[in-house]
Amino acid sequence: MAWNEPGGNDKDPWGGGNRGGRNNDGPPDLDEAFKKLQGKLDGIFGGGGNRGSNSSGGGGGGMFLLVLLVLAGFYLYHSVYQVDEQERGVVLRLGEYSRTVTPGLTFAPALVDKVIRVNVTRQRTHSAQATMLTKDENMVKVKLSVQYNIADPVNYALRVRRPDASLQQATDSALRHVVGSSTMDDVLTVGREKIAQDVQLRLQEYIENYRTGIAVSKVTLEEADAPVQVKDAFDDVIKAREDEQRSVNQAQTYANGVIPEARGKAQRMVEEANAYKAEVVSRAKGEAKRFSDLLVEYNKAPQVTRERMYLDAVEQVMANSSKVMIDVEGGNNMLYLPLDKIAQGGSSAGRAPALQSLSQEDMRELEARVIDRLRREAASRRREAR
Repeated sequence: MAWNEPGGNDKDPWGGGNRGGRNNDGPPDLDEAFKKLQGKLDGIFGGGGNRGSNSSGGGGGGMFLLVLLVLAGFYLYHSVYQVDEQERGVVLRLGEYSRTVTPGLTFAPALVDKVIRVNVTRQRTHSAQATMLTKDENMVKVKLSVQYNIADPVNYALRVRRPDASLQQATDSALRHVVGSSTMDDVLTVGREKIAQDVQLRLQEYIENYRTGIAVSKVTLEEADAPVQVKDAFDDVIKAREDEQRSVNQAQTYANGVIPEARGKAQRMVEEANAYKAEVVSRAKGEAKRFSDLLVEYNKAPQVTRERMYLDAVEQVMANSSKVMIDVEGGNNMLYLPLDKIAQGGSSAGRAPALQSLSQEDMRELEARVIDRLRREAASRRREAR
């Protein structure tokens, strides 16, 4: 039967028709639920004696304690701070610097202390680009980048209102000062590294004077160009300078290869000259010593020594000749012995193959035998003629 039909006893689905009954199947009344909660709180905080009464004082006290607990939890929640590993916390107490906290949980009473967290490890970059006048009154367009981090979180957070803006202004000032003290050729070509170093030193000096808490780690000169109107001419100048440097390097390479070689040849010639000098001097000393010894022997036996010297001289001369001329004493004809032809002819005919293996000593012995035989034959002919 529906709740609104006749005979339904005016029961609604939420138990409205039987609110005072104990067997209520619908959801509880909100007022009743609040009353039960208030009673429990009163029991916890000392209001149990007045649980059955409808006194407004006890209910107000419990609600006040509840609100107080909520406010205390909210206050504690906003008084605990988490500082990351990359950060440092600058604590202000009533607007005045109190301390610097390290990474971790820290308690700073809300409305009394304020924590400013500063990242001190992150590498930051600032880029600057400007067109400026050089020392030799030429216009150049320069672009550089500055890498920096936070070295002092207190100065970074408190000393300067806008430290990053101060860094930008200091960068422009340092760049204009350094470029204005340099020539255009230095800015565009060989002096770029030195300009970047000078800008870094001067920029660090500026920001230290400002007490910004910033530390510059590196300054890089990314671009340095001439004005558009004369860019082609300067490109030609740069190309010519590169060609000059390449020619110098090639000449230096050639010199490095030729000069050591020439020095080596000169040293070898000196060593050869010294060796020849030592050889000649030694030979001369040996010849002088030999002559002295030979003179002693000659004084002892002149005839024998003379004969021996003659035979040695003939031996030296005949050793370098393949032809023998024999003039026999008392004879009218001169005998010619072509020993080389004899050896060659004998080898080709196969009659004297042993001649190919004759040494100089064998040839000299053969020569001596032939001469001796010829002398004996000549002597015998003279005896017969007599």
